[in-house]
Amino acid sequence: MKRLLTAAALVSSLAALPAAAQAQDVTRIPGGATSPILAGVFVPAKADMLILSGQVPAPAVQGGAPDAIATYGDTKTQAISTFKKIEALLKSQGYEMSDVIKLTVFLVGDPANGGKLDFKGFNEAYSQFFGTATQPNKSARSVVQVAALAGPAFLVEIEATAAKTPKK
Repeated sequence: MKRLLTAAALVSSLAALPAAAQAQDVTRIPGGATSPILAGVFVPAKADMLILSGQVPAPAVQGGAPDAIATYGDTKTQAISTFKKIEALLKSQGYEMSDVIKLTVFLVGDPANGGKLDFKGFNEAYSQFFGTATQPNKSARSVVQVAALAGPAFLVEIEATAAKTPKK
């Protein structure tokens, strides 16, 4: 009887292993039904993480004046450029945009928008990289307006954190 109970306990504990392994994956906590962002993310201790420094856009117009916003484009254009840089950096380290769990976004008020941040333009850019048919994952995110960034023409700077559990 003791052997039977021991065997039963062993079988039931082995059956629980896949569930325990799944519980240790990066867990995304959805925002509202229509929210483009997550409410939060649980990252288990065994996950690998990559934290990227703030990235700024590349010039949209080659040969443009380095201090002119027109050289880098509006908020949407700058955000798309910045996300492409983040995507390339992630790929160079073995990560993908689907691994991004947190974004901290700094937006300068656009003079063409009365000095206010262009949240709509930023969200349009974000939606090209997150919550799409080909990349359905979303990220936790903070967006803040700042007075200025390192370059006078930059309207966008984005910090990204990615996490994934090692493949077995």
